[in-house]
Amino acid sequence: MPGGNKMGVGNPNQQTDKQDALKQIIRDLHAGVPVEKLQKTFADLIRDISPEEIANMENALIQDGFPPEEIQRLCDVHVQVFEKSLSQVGKPSKIPGHPIHTFLLENKEAKKQLKQLGKLIKAAAKGKTDAPKIRLLETAWQRFREIETHYARKENQLFPALEAVHFTGPTQVMWGKHDEIRAKIRETDSLLKEQKWADLSGSFRALASAIQKMIFLEEKILYPTSARKLNEAAWAAIKAGESEIGYAWVKPSGVYDAHIAKAMNADPADQSKLPGTAGEGDTMIKLSQGQLTEEQVNLLLKNLPFDVTFVDEDDTVRYYSDTPDRIFPRSPGIIGRKVQNCHPPKSVHVVEDIIRSFREKEKDVAEFWIQMKGLFVHIRYFPLYDASGKYRGVIEVSQEVSGIRKLEGEKRIMEG
Repeated sequence: MPGGNKMGVGNPNQQTDKQDALKQIIRDLHAGVPVEKLQKTFADLIRDISPEEIANMENALIQDGFPPEEIQRLCDVHVQVFEKSLSQVGKPSKIPGHPIHTFLLENKEAKKQLKQLGKLIKAAAKGKTDAPKIRLLETAWQRFREIETHYARKENQLFPALEAVHFTGPTQVMWGKHDEIRAKIRETDSLLKEQKWADLSGSFRALASAIQKMIFLEEKILYPTSARKLNEAAWAAIKAGESEIGYAWVKPSGVYDAHIAKAMNADPADQSKLPGTAGEGDTMIKLSQGQLTEEQVNLLLKNLPFDVTFVDEDDTVRYYSDTPDRIFPRSPGIIGRKVQNCHPPKSVHVVEDIIRSFREKEKDVAEFWIQMKGLFVHIRYFPLYDASGKYRGVIEVSQEVSGIRKLEGEKRIMEG
């Protein structure tokens, strides 16, 4: 698979003019020009449009100062304006086991489950709410929520690879759309638990519409663009870390082998290089108190009763503890990634404020606590300074504390 960009042929100046014209359409949308008028303008401008042009357009707008949130709000209108031309672009053909093939399998299953859920919710709204039917609906809904794993894998594996080739704008926009879908999932989940059938029907229709639009954006823009932007070494790295996040409904299998693909495309400067990845060995590491082998360090950190992530002084993620039951998903794709790109656009300013306060020594801790999936999660951030007082980074510590909050009295070690 080629790693370069197939943006089209012809005069480079014509390509630039086309890109500028596409950017102007989005600016007009932002200014309130009627969609119908812009659809005609677009049709007059160009008959065919490549996925790269759509994605590069968003990237250019962000580089020109458009906030990702603004483009995020325009995404639905993007689809209306560009749908006719984009529909002429076929799905990328991938071999079984390839990351894109797996994403497409999940999309196919998502469509099937949306259809099934729609029928069950429609029946409930019509009064068919006997206990067996409600149990069937609840079971189908819980299974459908695996779609969140699909989005988490995109964010943790595919997006970092695109960022490594300096393609960041569209990933920021799409992450924002993921969060909109997650909000709709939470709303639908709440209405289902409360058995508000009429409201549930409307909420689910909005959710289904948002997911269908996301599938369209993925299959017509994101995946074709990724296929052209990333080389085989990058895809091998994506594949190697996928299982740590998991899959939605499907178990990928097939002839694609990440190790073989990477070996066949070995390149000292390949896109799969992830700084900070180390192998186990017997070399002793001298610490301030004692010394440990690399294996012992990994065992110690992996078995801590909480999750740890380390971000260095340059805001680059250098380490996360691969604990057996992580609270938040992590995969090797975040190693070497800027921490700002590891959070949705709407919360980046909070992360930056915390880091700034640590750099300027205004705070020595920042903490939050949230309730999710029946867990009570305590999240704390601590700055790190060296012996001279220089800021050297921050650690994030996340711990599930439901059990700790219930403790009373005391239990001494001699009591077993």
